[in-house]
Amino acid sequence: MSMTTAPAEDPTKLAEFESRLNAGETIEPKDWMPEKYRKQLIRMMSQHAHSEIVGMLPEGNWITRAPSLRRKMVLLAKVQDEAGHGLYIYCGTETLNVSREELVDQLLTGKAKYSSIFNYPTLTWADIGVIGWFVDGAAIVNQTMLAKTSYGPYARAMIRICKEENFHKRQGYEICSVLSNGTPAQKAMVQDAVNRWWWPSLMMFGPSDAASPNSAELMRWRVKKETNDALRQRFVNLTIPQALAINLTVPDPGLRYDAETENWEFGAIDWSEFQQVIAGNGPCNRERLAARRKAHDDGAWVREAAEAHAARQAAKAQSSAA
Repeated sequence: MSMTTAPAEDPTKLAEFESRLNAGETIEPKDWMPEKYRKQLIRMMSQHAHSEIVGMLPEGNWITRAPSLRRKMVLLAKVQDEAGHGLYIYCGTETLNVSREELVDQLLTGKAKYSSIFNYPTLTWADIGVIGWFVDGAAIVNQTMLAKTSYGPYARAMIRICKEENFHKRQGYEICSVLSNGTPAQKAMVQDAVNRWWWPSLMMFGPSDAASPNSAELMRWRVKKETNDALRQRFVNLTIPQALAINLTVPDPGLRYDAETENWEFGAIDWSEFQQVIAGNGPCNRERLAARRKAHDDGAWVREAAEAHAARQAAKAQSSAA
């Protein structure tokens, strides 16, 4: 029994492609690209889009329970933004000759991954603040880099997304500031949320560089401009002074400031927890996918109606042309 192997890339085209990347040029959908580059982009972009969509669930759960009309309106706008972010990135991924239906199917069947952070529960209102501050703050660090990625549609999507994520972070930090300066019970509630979300937020950047199976290739092709560990360090350096400013602490007894490197040195991350979550064994993995599958099934009539309308429009146009 013979196995079919993918045809080898044209060495001339590959050399031209590498030369363009080394010159800092942007790759567009109609440009030639290696199949591995296309597949890496599909994997990375679809995972990002899935994360935006699944990320609506932990916060959407709190819209009706937000403590004021203002908080409800702001959170509703934020969740709506996340849906838009998913849409932008799905559209960008479709330029790589993969359908959105295929990408969504990969999510619903568990074949595709999304960010591990969204498999943790939101237990209190303070969690919504910390998600905005930590999770969206981490996203900004990562996505600012992606705004300069080598694939044009992905880079352009990031420009608007980063602006909206900045709003989300400010909203979250404001919630945490108000709670930290509130009653002792409010201060305890937000400190508890910080304690629970700190380490999962550091894991968001992915495995350490030595353990990452994709980082070297993504860096070589300028899909990523910085390593996981460098981005993680930047996030820590930005976040610790913000925590100190509102009298909150992170749950890391090993945290210390290194004046020589000007970095906040942090303790060891429990990567076994990260591996458990991405393997599907996090606190909310099954709940999140079940919610997405239900939403997909409940929305079947919308897709069918849209297809029927498109078919009628096409039939009308054909009749008119005849």
